[in-house]
Amino acid sequence: MSSMEPIQPQQPDKHPKGLYVLFASEAWERFSFYSMLALFTLYLRDPAEGFGWTEAEAIRLYSWYLTFVYASPLVGGFLADRHLGYLRTTLIGGVFFVAGHLLLSFRSLDIVYAALTCLVIGNGLFKPNISTMVGNLYPDGSALKDRAFVIFYFGINVGAFVAPVVMEIVKQQVGYHPAFAVAAFGMVISVLTLYLFRRSVRQADTPVQSSHYESAGASQLDRVPDSRRVIALLVVFAIVIVFWMAFHQNGSTLTYWADDNTDWNVSGTIANAINPAWILILSFPLVALWGWLGKRGIEPSTPAKMTAGMLLTGLSFFVLYWAARVGEASVAGADIYDYRVSPAWLICSYGIVTLGELLLSPMGLSLVSKVAPRRLRGMMMGGWFVATAIGNKLTAIGVNWTRWPHSTFFAVLGVMCVLVAGLLAVLLKPLKRAMPGV
Repeated sequence: MSSMEPIQPQQPDKHPKGLYVLFASEAWERFSFYSMLALFTLYLRDPAEGFGWTEAEAIRLYSWYLTFVYASPLVGGFLADRHLGYLRTTLIGGVFFVAGHLLLSFRSLDIVYAALTCLVIGNGLFKPNISTMVGNLYPDGSALKDRAFVIFYFGINVGAFVAPVVMEIVKQQVGYHPAFAVAAFGMVISVLTLYLFRRSVRQADTPVQSSHYESAGASQLDRVPDSRRVIALLVVFAIVIVFWMAFHQNGSTLTYWADDNTDWNVSGTIANAINPAWILILSFPLVALWGWLGKRGIEPSTPAKMTAGMLLTGLSFFVLYWAARVGEASVAGADIYDYRVSPAWLICSYGIVTLGELLLSPMGLSLVSKVAPRRLRGMMMGGWFVATAIGNKLTAIGVNWTRWPHSTFFAVLGVMCVLVAGLLAVLLKPLKRAMPGV
């Protein structure tokens, strides 16, 4: 069968085998990606194996790296849409990923920049197109699509959970540079998984046709002009910028806070496992909840889920605000940064922000897959990651980490998230009109 021929839809109560291939490939890719992030700012700060940078210097490079790594999917999505196809583009991206992680296993600042360039290219080719393939496995209007993206997101966080745990062990035993080589090995497994089982996902190069019993929601959406659908997505992209600015403090200020201000006997690297651990705990109960609500016709719309996600993100930073206030009060009259509090505060905050993330990030991927015009799906998926890129650049607000009291820093982020949640709530009705059935 040619990849351009119509593809018959899967039964509406069963996920296709290709989802699990993409799940496994993404899990290993995220293992390599988050292995690097768990180490990077601490590596730059380390005077022995790294370069002895200040926190502010490391945060600036971290924010620029995340900006480019999440902006590049716009180009990768365009190339897949128009020229290379989703599967081929994803595999090429995986090769660049391997090269980038291998380069980081050598100590040289010039090599660091070359490695980051490879990682930016690799993510641009890999990330939007593996996500687009997940959506393409399902007919338009399928109720399974939201749940498929939560399952896929579970795979992301299997890798993200294992990564910092493995990196903490490897770093302590043999140092930073062998740890970066381990990240490269994880990416090799990701590429091999996708290549060896490519037959199960090759059909995802073409969107599945809608079946009769699933076409009602899709047909309503099809009557909305493409330009209106794109504008609605751009509005959502703009709003979630603040989420990513706050959420991706996990690789910089929250890593430093875990390293310097929480009372435990491991480094901040291991704190990067808390968020994905919560994902693993919460994902399938949330999928079951959506299924239960869906059978009763009361499952919230995707934009409504995202609104709740923003509100929870703000709440998580207010938990950190109170933790910092407790710590700062304990050292009154001394250095306000020289305190330690129970790691339970961090674990609790991560639990709340993780629930917010599950209501927002996989839902955003699903929303793009549902709403974007078919001819623009790869590029609009890239647009979602451009919004992520802008939010990641704004993680540079972390340069105020050693200028403001920590409580002030966390309060600013919490207030911004709550305000954006209110704005999204106001826009729910017009968004629903532009996205009927989602």
